[in-house]
Amino acid sequence: MHGSVSAAWLLVALCAATGAYCLLRMRSAVEEQRRSAGGEALMGFGMAAMAVPAAAFTPPGWAWPMYAAVFGLAALRALWAARRDRHHLHHLVGAGAMAYMAAAMALAPPAAHSMAGMSGMSMEGMHGGTGVPVVTGVLLLYFTGYVLLSGARLVPAAVIVGGPPPPDRWGDRPELALACRLSMAIGMVAMLLTM
Repeated sequence: MHGSVSAAWLLVALCAATGAYCLLRMRSAVEEQRRSAGGEALMGFGMAAMAVPAAAFTPPGWAWPMYAAVFGLAALRALWAARRDRHHLHHLVGAGAMAYMAAAMALAPPAAHSMAGMSGMSMEGMHGGTGVPVVTGVLLLYFTGYVLLSGARLVPAAVIVGGPPPPDRWGDRPELALACRLSMAIGMVAMLLTM
């Protein structure tokens, strides 16, 4: 990814905090919260790891194929879970996007890894600088739309007065789960924009 080092560390912090909250949600009393929280924690921590600036840490060459395999398996798990709940289709797209970015890095020439300013992700070697690859463009459109729709759904939840009291446990609050997904989608847009 190209960009400033401070922006990269902000993205690392956002994704790691989101992953940590998703781990907290895994202790929820609500079964569906627990089911989706594990995959979302993986996404948050995986995004944080991929956003670490290359100046701080350059992953070894075997790390990118490993990331691609882990997120490919996460995408298959999300596809299987989507039979029960269509919300897992979003997990499928997110895990697929992570696998795509990791595979792109695995295929990128090593020089592209060391020249990148934000985390080592540079797609110029992948498509010859001819513009945005189609898959990247489609993923950008999806996550931008998700950010806009989730943000719009989140605003009314914050301003309702006199509604039911919020659950006692932080892991059971649906608006916080939505904010978690929203922050990961924002992070995904940032990562895709800098490819």
